Amino acid sequence: MKKAKLGNKLPAFTAPATGDQTIRSAELRGKNVVLYFYPKDNTPGCTTEGQDFRDQHAKFRRQNTVVLGVSRDSLRSHENFRSKHGFPFDLIADEDEKLCQMFDVIKMKNMYGRKVRGIERSTFLIDSEGRLVREWRKVKVAGHVDEVLEAVKELNRAAKKA
Repeated sequence: MKKAKLGNKLPAFTAPATGDQTIRSAELRGKNVVLYFYPKDNTPGCTTEGQDFRDQHAKFRRQNTVVLGVSRDSLRSHENFRSKHGFPFDLIADEDEKLCQMFDVIKMKNMYGRKVRGIERSTFLIDSEGRLVREWRKVKVAGHVDEVLEAVKELNRAAKKA
C-alpha cells in the first residue's frame, strides 16, 4: 500500500461509508477534502470533534470542501453515531485499516497502563487536485476545527491568486 505524502497526489482509494455508499478518491477531485481520523465512535473526544465539524459544516461547504470522518468502527456503528449527533457529513468505515495505513495513523498508545494499537487523532487536507497539502497529527480537539477551516480558506485564497 502506498503512503500519502505531503505535497504529493494521494494514491487512489475506495472505502465504504455511511449512506450505503463507496467513497472513491477520483470522485472527490474538484473539491477540497478534509479527512479526519478519530479513535472510536461515541467516545467523548471523538463526539466533541464530530460535533465541532458538524457545527462548522456549512462554512466548509461554502469553501468547496468535503468533510469525511474515518475510524475502524463498523458501518453500523458509524450510522448510529452519525444519526445520534446529526452529522451532515459521511463517516468511512476503515475496518481493514487500509486508509489508516496509507496515512500512517495507527500508533501504539497507552490505555489505562496497557499498550494498545489505535488511531492517533489526525486530520489531513487534500486540495481540489487530489494533493495532500496539510496534516495535523496528535490533534487536541479544542479549537482544532477552527484551525482546519482557516487552513481551507488560506488554500482557496492561494488558489484564486494562482
